[in-house]
Amino acid sequence: MLQPTLSKNDPKAKLLIWVFSFVVFAAVVVLGKVKLEVDLGFDVHIFAKINAFLNSLVAVLLVWALVAVKGKNYELHKKIMLSAMVLSILFLVSYIAHHLLSGDTRFGDTNHDDVVDDMELAAISAVRIFYYIILITHIFLAAIILPFILFTAYRGLTGEYAAHKKLSKITWPIWLYVSLTGPVVYWMISPYYG
Repeated sequence: MLQPTLSKNDPKAKLLIWVFSFVVFAAVVVLGKVKLEVDLGFDVHIFAKINAFLNSLVAVLLVWALVAVKGKNYELHKKIMLSAMVLSILFLVSYIAHHLLSGDTRFGDTNHDDVVDDMELAAISAVRIFYYIILITHIFLAAIILPFILFTAYRGLTGEYAAHKKLSKITWPIWLYVSLTGPVVYWMISPYYG
């Protein structure tokens, strides 16, 4: 096993994790309702492509990290997981930028008038239900995963490996699902970007 990287300080760590998680959640919710009317001279949906790419990379890293830890390569596991966390922070910045600059896109709105009329609705039929199931589960799980990630990382970095392992059995599959469904949501919504 690895030597702890951080000293254990549960009260302070818990407070920081919960405050940080709340601030990130609140920022995403508040900034999701704001649209900046700024012409940057390029297609702002590039951020959505970046988001899908970063999510895909995180998914690959999560699987690689699982393989590393199963092979008892704990140092590699730690490096991969910290890399996944850094990429997730970059994702968050890109996600906020995309939503601030592009606003909302309606699934099925082929003429980009912010209304999905009967003809557009008929054209996407059952795919719309599938899209919303993926989108809703993705958003809900993305909203709750951050404190799980931070507590799991904290337990690993303080050398509390039994608690880390127990928490990671919840965190890992949810984080992987969020990372995999992000690119699927992008792939499904991108044809409707205006």
